[in-house]
Amino acid sequence: MEQHTPRRRQSNSLTSVASGLENMGVELSESLEEDQAPGSDPNPTEVGDSGSKTGLEPSSGWRSLQPALKVRCFYREHTQLFRWICKGLLCTAFAAFLLIACLLDFQRALALFVLTCVVLVFLAYSLLKRLLGPKLQRCVKPLGHPRLNLWFKRGLALVAFLGLILWLALDTSQRPEQLVSFAGVCVFIGLLFAVSKHHRAVSWRAVSWGLGIQFVLGLFVIRTEPGFVAFQWLGDQIQIFLSYTEAGSSFVFGETLIKDVFAFQVLPVIVFFSCAMSVLYYVGLMQWVILKNEAPLLIRPYLADMTLSEIHVVMTGGYATIAGSLLGAYISFGIDAASLIAASVMAAPCALALSKLVYPEVEESKFRSEEGVKLTYGDAQNLLEAASNGAALSVKVVTNIIANLIAFLAVLAFINAALSWLGEMVDVQGLSFQLICSYILRPVAFLMGVAWEDCSVVAELLGVKLFLNEFVAYQELSEYKQRRLAGAEEWVGSRKQWISVRAETLTTFALCGFANFSSIGIMLGGLTSMAPQRKSDFSQIVLRALCTGAIVSIVNACVAGILYVPRGAEVDCLSLLNTTLSSSSFEVYQCCRQVFQSTSPDFSLTALENCCRFYNHTICA
Repeated sequence: MEQHTPRRRQSNSLTSVASGLENMGVELSESLEEDQAPGSDPNPTEVGDSGSKTGLEPSSGWRSLQPALKVRCFYREHTQLFRWICKGLLCTAFAAFLLIACLLDFQRALALFVLTCVVLVFLAYSLLKRLLGPKLQRCVKPLGHPRLNLWFKRGLALVAFLGLILWLALDTSQRPEQLVSFAGVCVFIGLLFAVSKHHRAVSWRAVSWGLGIQFVLGLFVIRTEPGFVAFQWLGDQIQIFLSYTEAGSSFVFGETLIKDVFAFQVLPVIVFFSCAMSVLYYVGLMQWVILKNEAPLLIRPYLADMTLSEIHVVMTGGYATIAGSLLGAYISFGIDAASLIAASVMAAPCALALSKLVYPEVEESKFRSEEGVKLTYGDAQNLLEAASNGAALSVKVVTNIIANLIAFLAVLAFINAALSWLGEMVDVQGLSFQLICSYILRPVAFLMGVAWEDCSVVAELLGVKLFLNEFVAYQELSEYKQRRLAGAEEWVGSRKQWISVRAETLTTFALCGFANFSSIGIMLGGLTSMAPQRKSDFSQIVLRALCTGAIVSIVNACVAGILYVPRGAEVDCLSLLNTTLSSSSFEVYQCCRQVFQSTSPDFSLTALENCCRFYNHTICA
């Protein structure tokens, strides 16, 4: 025992020295921030007649640090002033540029003017919320008896419900298929309630608010002319922006490859999009736009303390939306950009509502404050490094997509070959994975509001999305759309070659999500890496969240089916078919079908000859 005593004392002394040095370092760091000497009182008081101060006098070493500290403070103040001057000059220059552009041609500068107004509205809202938020909350705080407030809210809910019923009765009188979509919403909500974890704990207020916000957003985007035009314009601008990818990919791969090879045509879009997003994150724009609506990386500090219901919300939100980098790839397929953006926007409140329906909150949440999530700006030191990092990070995404496409399409081909072999043994020809899905999921497609003749194709795409991934499903949907736009025959034998515009739109909404069985490992791996101690909780919830996320996308499609109306002017078939046509199109096919079915002499011989050049019909013999 005596031999170990000196070593133990030596160890204890070393520990105390290290602890003392650490405390001195912390104290020095805090003192530098507070412009004080270590160990001194920030507000010393004079005592006694001699005027001496309590506490320690600054040491000579501290006096030697004071000039450097003053230089640091001077540099910090002037740097902040320089930043404000630069921001002021830039804002003044932009205001002058916008004014000159509007004076020269306001119509040409309308888009820039609208975007500027939107940014100013958000900035003004943030400023007013920070300055006047607490006062306004006290002013608008509901007064009166709690029971009266409760009945007032119930009355508003009843009025809203009756208004919805009246609107449906009037709006669906000409388009009864919208009622099918409304019935689909009711069926899927009832199904989710039936499998709810805690039926009595469901907050129908939260569910109603989420679905109501989704409906209002859909009403604005799909029905109103300003919303439709705005999202259509936004989709067009995204397509134009992504088209600049060809400048880089054509230089690297050549014109022939980017036109004929899928990998060189689509995947470079992800590289360019990732680069752009990295730059926007560096300048802080993306943090400002999507502060509370992004991937689970934003809630990394809170995962360890989240309740099971909150974890379910996080997972459902991830499954019900798509990654921003893949959005560009789907648009490059030819999928309607406005529908993709609208589906992403509408899915957020719907995911929250249905997640709280399936897994209501029964625990005490630790996150009741209204403080926003603090986002990182990344590790880049400048704009060029941010762009380079974004492009480099996209390589992992691109290689992952390539590997998954090769694997899943190969597996799908193997499954179809095996099913076809088994089917031939019992005289069932053409048995395939798509055919099985077309029968199993056909009721789901019908409840979305899809016409029955299109349900088999839509059900196939839903099956591909659920059991493989949405990337493959969107690729197949783009092929159906391209055949329709090219004016191909609707049926070739018993196989449908394309689906209607309404079915395309609803399918775009239904496929817009990450919910597929192959993504379970991705979700578990991502969340477990951020909170390893909650692995068992993640595994317990992930399958329920997957099913909820899949139904969120389907309910999104149902809401789109309620609100969808055909747009675009009708084609003048007489004028179109009486001109010389070099190629077919969807409009030509529609007009030619009228010619083949018409018995009136309105269509000329030239129109019939044009149709017979593109399509085979008994009348052409």
